[in-house]
Amino acid sequence: MKIKAKNIENSIEQIRLILEELYREEQIQKEFIEPVHPSFQKSAPNLVHYRALRRLDITGLQKKLGHMGLSRIARSEPHVVASLQNCRDILKALIKDRSEDERHKRVSIKKARKVLNTHTKDLLGYRSKGRRVRIMVTLPSAAAYNYDLVHGLIESGMNTARINCAHDSPEEWKKMIDHVAAAKKRLRKNCKISMDLAGPKIRTGAIEPGPKVRRFRPARNEYGQVIEPAVVAFVTTLSEEMNNEVPVDGSWLGDLKVGDKVLFTDARDKQRSFTIKEVEESRVVAHALETSYIQTGTELRVQSTDHMCRVEDLPAIEQSLLLKIGDELRITKDPKPGQPAQYNEEGEAMENAFVSCTSREVFNYVKKGEKILFDDGKITGLIKSVSLEEILVDITHAKLTGSSLKADKGINLPETDLDISGLTDKDREDLKFVVQHADVINFSFVNSPEDVRELLEELKKLDAENKLGIILKIETQSAFNNLTAILLEGMKNYPLGVMIARGDLAIESGWENMARIQQEILSLCHAGHVPVVWATQVLETLAKKGIPSRSEITDAATSLNAECVMLNKGQYIYRAVELLDYMLKSLNQYRDQNVKLTPVMEEANTVADKRLESVLIDSES
Repeated sequence: MKIKAKNIENSIEQIRLILEELYREEQIQKEFIEPVHPSFQKSAPNLVHYRALRRLDITGLQKKLGHMGLSRIARSEPHVVASLQNCRDILKALIKDRSEDERHKRVSIKKARKVLNTHTKDLLGYRSKGRRVRIMVTLPSAAAYNYDLVHGLIESGMNTARINCAHDSPEEWKKMIDHVAAAKKRLRKNCKISMDLAGPKIRTGAIEPGPKVRRFRPARNEYGQVIEPAVVAFVTTLSEEMNNEVPVDGSWLGDLKVGDKVLFTDARDKQRSFTIKEVEESRVVAHALETSYIQTGTELRVQSTDHMCRVEDLPAIEQSLLLKIGDELRITKDPKPGQPAQYNEEGEAMENAFVSCTSREVFNYVKKGEKILFDDGKITGLIKSVSLEEILVDITHAKLTGSSLKADKGINLPETDLDISGLTDKDREDLKFVVQHADVINFSFVNSPEDVRELLEELKKLDAENKLGIILKIETQSAFNNLTAILLEGMKNYPLGVMIARGDLAIESGWENMARIQQEILSLCHAGHVPVVWATQVLETLAKKGIPSRSEITDAATSLNAECVMLNKGQYIYRAVELLDYMLKSLNQYRDQNVKLTPVMEEANTVADKRLESVLIDSES
């Protein structure tokens, strides 16, 4: 098909007008571009150019370029002006137009990838051999006391150890960091330390605790016959993980022997007994063949002796509020522990369920008619009324049988214009530790450039300006809406990165929009040559249960578009790191379409050729 000169000239003119618009936008944003760190001097204008390009409708031009077999400028994010100028020059060559246009020196196509690679190395350290994408892992509390755990993670492929300041204390954080330093030295591998500032998390407050009681129930078959006894462990100190333990006095525990029967009256006034099966130094295991309810203060007696003791303090059962569609929930500023709804004998609600909110500032911003979500969107409501002390919510979405709302669950307000500072008093205090021991700060709850400015000012006070990397966590709709301005403000610090915190972001923006939004964040960041961390629930089922889901594998493969992937803690975290390491290495060769055929692909083509040859022979015979 012959290409008409008129179409080519028209396309050249369109590109000229587009370039003029991009340069105009650059001048408008000059006051925000000029203050950026020298490392972002070319990146910031390119970000502005890309944002301006996205506002233009260039669909017609892209179709024309595609019909001519030229680049449709579809992947021009890191080098917008260079892509447009190159495209213009090719078009002019087609019609032998030798006129010279002003060629603005901007980041070139070749240079753009190198710039992003440099920024990534300076933020997240050297890459592992065979893969471009780094792996960040959230350290569990156990990492403070278990060197082997940290050693194993670095050995498996962890490039950055993430410590969440919302948990543990500076004492534990320092132990984790020391373990990372020791493992790095022993393994001769690089590993950065990133620390999350907790930020102003909006969560449900405390709920009135339940009774201090534990149930022990044997397993039974369909006929009610016991097939497995209930197991109770008498101990002197309770552990957080085990819920079958009963705390008792150490001297009483030390006198127990295998075969002893422990008699007691349970919380329902039922006569019950346990039989001792195993005796260890600080732990005695017993079996029961009947369901028993043990509470704080229950009297225990060894049969045929007078040796008695009382059960020491048991933790209270965690309570929750059962909420159904149509229920009303009161959210209070008063931190009084929440309580479930109170009903009369006819089942009518006499008093609505209520729970407090950990952020008192929220009451200044929410409005009637706005949406509110609880516990990762499992429960949804509509704000019915607002006062200085209380928010009344109509529950509009829950399970048909009702959904349980517990303490310390997230509250999202996607339609509320929250003007809440990203730095809390705790964050400011934690920051003093972070600037002394970490390589990177993960900044939570960024909503606006003002939040970033506040962090930079705090770093200046601590004489830590441009001495640490900053990763801005994009986890709200406001942050996404303001992303260009947030990036330009963040570019005053070097190095800089962005974390797509997809959990809260999906709730705020709507699940149906999440695929588009995460892609747009990637594109904007790459236009600014800002490394991206792909976070939230990556291989989570594998990390927690040992086996990944199919969708997790696909999601992990998609993370190849980012510069780093974050994994959360879990019992099988080693497997998750090893699998992700393997996937990122094996998929790396397919990332760019212009990569030469690998031996694997060549072998596949040879097999295909042989199959084709055999088909032809069969058809001839």
